[in-house]
Amino acid sequence: MASRVLIVEDERDIRDLILLHLQRDGYQVTTAGSGEDALLQVKQSPPDLVLLDLMLPGMSGLEVCRRLRQEPTTAALPILMLTAKADEVDRVVGLELGADDYVVKPFSPKELVARVRAVLRRSRPGPAAPPLAFGALVVDVGTHQVFVGGEPVTLTPKEFDLLRALAEAQGRVLSREFLLDRVWGYTRSGEIESRTVDVHVRRLRMKLGAEGMRIRTVKSVGYRFDPGTP
Repeated sequence: MASRVLIVEDERDIRDLILLHLQRDGYQVTTAGSGEDALLQVKQSPPDLVLLDLMLPGMSGLEVCRRLRQEPTTAALPILMLTAKADEVDRVVGLELGADDYVVKPFSPKELVARVRAVLRRSRPGPAAPPLAFGALVVDVGTHQVFVGGEPVTLTPKEFDLLRALAEAQGRVLSREFLLDRVWGYTRSGEIESRTVDVHVRRLRMKLGAEGMRIRTVKSVGYRFDPGTP
């Protein structure tokens, strides 16, 4: 069955352009012109991915992202942001709120479709694998669930993929560039990408509590996961 994408964009020309290219690639597409309409549509019929413009009339895209991440039923819903080139601060805030990736306007339709494809691919469960257990922390790769002390921890798809990559390395140092390629599927020049890894690590540590101390910073290099005592 074709994946369903919800486009949240108030500019008709941009919305129609994205709609055309996604439909050509075989996706089922619905659209919303405001944040309020987007939240209503997600509640009524959850899509597989939300393509979310940050600059919306009324409720901003950042607020839409925040509300989706607060709801247990949509906490793991893949979100791909559309941002203007100058909106670096909003981009970082969006990533901190839990957006999975972003595309900067003006964008290539081919790149946008490739980003949608990559985010959806990474959000799908992989083949069954035994859970990874480290003290009170359990990472169930097969079900994409994480537990601390037996209690479930809600992570976004990107947060889960980042934790999995670090945990599977079991002590090896992973550079930001490696994590960008492994978790986000790309490496591009510019500060924002490195910050993407940093903000996701910060969110992971907060959500995992004491177990988050297993994620160690290696200065000027990247991060490593400590499988021993946190």
